[in-house]
Order: sequence, then structure tokens, then C-alpha cells
Amino acid sequence: MTPPLWPDSGPLLFARFAYPPNALGYCGPDDSAALLDYATAGVEDPGLRQLARGFEGAWPYLELIAAANHIDDPLDARVVEAYWIGNPMLGRMPIALLGNSLDDRFRRIASHHWNEIIECVCQGSVPHHNFHVFSIYPWVGMLRGGLVDQPLRVLDRCRVRWGQVISVEDGVAIVRASPLNWDGARLFLGAPMLEAAACPVIGPRPHDWVALHWDWVSAVLSTRQLHSLQEYTARELAVANRPGATALARLTG
Repeated sequence: MTPPLWPDSGPLLFARFAYPPNALGYCGPDDSAALLDYATAGVEDPGLRQLARGFEGAWPYLELIAAANHIDDPLDARVVEAYWIGNPMLGRMPIALLGNSLDDRFRRIASHHWNEIIECVCQGSVPHHNFHVFSIYPWVGMLRGGLVDQPLRVLDRCRVRWGQVISVEDGVAIVRASPLNWDGARLFLGAPMLEAAACPVIGPRPHDWVALHWDWVSAVLSTRQLHSLQEYTARELAVANRPGATALARLTG
């Protein structure tokens, strides 16, 4: 397997994952062109850090993971990896610390859905990006309400997922990945299918395993990172599929 192409810089790693939804207007400051420029050039400066702080959904999770692991910099590469991919840092998250952070951010907005957020934490959720996608965003509730196509598409694209590269040509990778499916009651991963993903920043090679965010290759994964992403995705899907789970109103991106 090709060694992982992680940059030494946590901010650049963050930019690679954060750019796709930012370009679509889902989250972060209104300057996706600057974020792409940083990711493409591989240049870090205070401006990139300022852009990262503008992601109201992701930034507090980075602060939380850093605090739980006694790391001063929320953009430390290990912290950024924990949020987008998953690593042992998430296992060091005290339930009370996570609960208090979510209370500060979401209790007032969530209203009568607040207990559902706390139940997610009690059931084992951690501050991983896929927790935010499955248990904070409203899309699962829309599925349960009978709207399927668009909510399922957004859930599938917005989650960080994995796939294996089949070929690469002109900055586009053909990747075999398992899509997210809905059977009327639960979310599950379907049989692998081929899809195209842009890779203007990362240069994956055939047989590499990669992390995908929307229609974009964000990183080449090591075996450890692949297993971590699979593990934390399964964990958050199990929480989202628990009996009685419903959706929350949209909070932040």
C-alpha cells in the first residue's frame, strides 16, 4: 500500500477535507477559493488558520479533541485526523466534556430534540465528523419522514468515506466505494460501486485506499487510518440507527 500522503501541516490537512463542502456553500466562511489555493499550494500562514476558525461546525470539535488530549493547537495534525478520520484521541474524550460542549452549542437551538443529542453521547458517539453528519444534521429525520433521494445523497456525500482507487487520469480518480443506502428504517453500506472523484491536490495511484469527502479525494489512507475510518463510521451509524432515533432540526455546518 502506498504510504499515506498526510501533510506535515494540520491546517493543510484540514483544508483538504473542509474545501469540498465549503465550495458548495454548506459550511465555513465564504472564501472557498482561498481555501483551495492554500490546499493546492501547500502553504500555511495565519490566513489559513483564520479560515479554519470560521467553520462553526468543525472548529469547536477540534478544540474539544485538543483539550481532551492536552494539546494546545486545535489544528495539530493528530487532532485534525481524529475529527475527519478517527484515531485513539477520540477514546480519551470524557462524556461530561463532550456533553458540556454540545450543551453550549446546541441545547437552545435543539429545543425538545436536546435529549436525543445527549442520548447519542450516552450510546457512544464521539466528536467525529460522521457523528455530526448522522446525529446533528436533519437528514436522517427527513429519511424517516419519507423524503429519501436528496437527504440520502447529502448524507452519503457529506460523510467522510473510504474507497479504493481503480484508475487516475487528468486529475480525476475512479474509485470503488460503498454507497450509503436506506431500507426505510435504517442506514447501511451497500455493495461497492464505481464513482469519480476529483484529485487536483492529492496524487493517488491505483490500489490506494483514499478518504473521500463529497466528490473529492481528501487523503490517501494507511491501513490504520482505513480501519479507523471504518470503525468510527460503523459506530456512528449504529447510534443513528438505534431504536427511536429521530432527526434534529438543522443546526450548524
